Amino acid sequence: MSSARACVLVEPNRIETWDVPVFDPEPGGALVRIVAGGVCGSDVHILSGEAGIMPFPIILGHEGVGRIEKLGPGVTTDYAGVAVKPGDLVYWAPIALCHRCHSCTVLDETPCDNSQFFEHAEKPNWGSYADFACLPNGLAFFRLPDGASVDAVIALGCALPTVLRGFDRCGQIRMGDTVVVQGAGPVGLSAILVAKLSGAREIIAVDMHENRLAIAKALGATATVSLKDPAEERRRQIYDRVSVNGPDVVVEAAGVLQAFPEGVDIAGNHGRYIILGLWGAIGTQPISPRDLTLKNLTIAGATFPKPKHYHQALHLAARLNGEYPLAEIVSHRFGVGQALEALEATAAGAVIKAVIDPEIN
Repeated sequence: MSSARACVLVEPNRIETWDVPVFDPEPGGALVRIVAGGVCGSDVHILSGEAGIMPFPIILGHEGVGRIEKLGPGVTTDYAGVAVKPGDLVYWAPIALCHRCHSCTVLDETPCDNSQFFEHAEKPNWGSYADFACLPNGLAFFRLPDGASVDAVIALGCALPTVLRGFDRCGQIRMGDTVVVQGAGPVGLSAILVAKLSGAREIIAVDMHENRLAIAKALGATATVSLKDPAEERRRQIYDRVSVNGPDVVVEAAGVLQAFPEGVDIAGNHGRYIILGLWGAIGTQPISPRDLTLKNLTIAGATFPKPKHYHQALHLAARLNGEYPLAEIVSHRFGVGQALEALEATAAGAVIKAVIDPEIN
């Protein structure tokens, strides 16, 4: 059995590069050589321990594009019925579904009751901060359309599926809506793009990093607000732009707890507040329940996109790259052995989107 490199989180804030076994794929599975592993804000929370205790040691990375190295017995197509063969590029949803549990079959919801997000680093593994990923049976993967840009697909990694899932579950953006997006990282940028495509009248991006706000404008934001301004000034700028009734929809894509009470405050009368970025930051924040009743405000959240959302995101990214600068969102690349640097840069906001590229030594 051969071995290859992988970035292993041994315990909170301790990352090592290991040589791990490369396994043949199981029936129904696939072995892929990683082309790009997306660095997600959730990985930062996992690294620090903010997202809770993981089944250490784990290989990091849940966003990936890879080239099929070997298909497991019985596999001739991807999970949309498209023929696949070794050498094809694929993109995957990082949770294997069992299709034999209450969530899968009765609720038609994710995550699956019997799924696992991580596997022990020395077992067959689908973590994408590595040279190879072994995709188990039930973990949906989709072939990239011919000519699709890998950077365009990985740029919005799990973020675009998360947003598609969020609007599916919490209500779509309607033609003429006014939308505020807290945070212009990949989740926020995805929300801005989908709001633009849905016909929103105003899309206001809130962030502290000018490079992210510039991309937000390129993806459809009609205005930007800087987190460097005081909270009262931010609220004034938003309400001056959208009217005294406030925004129809606020999307939390910041991933920081302090965004939550501000989002409740910003949200307009009869509006919706959709929580998408606070998967990793465990904690509480004070809000006034009375505000919810006076505003007739709906607060909803969503997590763990379904395979269909990954399929939708893949084809959206492939189709829209060029019309929108999706590939340009990938601003930094790091090798497998540089994963800690990639995570630190992501945490600091120094990158728009970082990827792990195994070809970088």
